[in-house]
Amino acid sequence: MTYSEVIAKRMNQICREKQITLNKLATLSGVRQSTLDNIAKGNSKNPTLKTIHRIAVGLGMTVSDFLNFKEMNETVFENE
Repeated sequence: MTYSEVIAKRMNQICREKQITLNKLATLSGVRQSTLDNIAKGNSKNPTLKTIHRIAVGLGMTVSDFLNFKEMNETVFENE
């Protein structure tokens, strides 16, 4: 698993839990929907910290909260 795959999984999971579409997250975060689509589909190989921060804020979270989950904490990541 790669960092980008874990970020995509987390973003998709939280959107499902909060019943937020990527279109709505784009509005809440100020991140383009095309960027969110690319992250969600795994096409974005290296989302920036700025983008992750904007996504987290759009979801009503801190970056720390957004990144604090099992896969991020327990995965041995491949070299990207």
